[in-house]
Amino acid sequence: MRLDPSPERFRDPMATDDPDFAEVLACVFGVQGHEVRTYRTLLDAPGSTVEELATALERDRSNVNRSLSTLREKGLARRERRLLDGGGHVYQYTATPLSEARELMHEALDGWAAAVHDSIDAFEGNTAGGESA
Repeated sequence: MRLDPSPERFRDPMATDDPDFAEVLACVFGVQGHEVRTYRTLLDAPGSTVEELATALERDRSNVNRSLSTLREKGLARRERRLLDGGGHVYQYTATPLSEARELMHEALDGWAAAVHDSIDAFEGNTAGGESA
């Protein structure tokens, strides 16, 4: 999992004195609101299937699948295969615990801050506005 440390991602929450969990999660991981809802639902219902999530979220299964793929890519969800008694299998999804997600957010922000510090250190006499320091 690689997080994008681009400064644009962090502008919205920085404009608010008290951003909520959904804003910070969406910003840090670059996910959409429906993916945040999927993550929150998984926190409350670990081991859910796509069908169960689609029902709980009132969304199409294909959309839930895409959200789950994104969450797994970002390290926010895990998938396990469960064999069915009658044959075949089903995938069950569980959210990464909030404590681990917080650590991932800290790592992403630390990486972003390091990138910004490197950019500051790289400034020469000329800035983007063409003025000399």
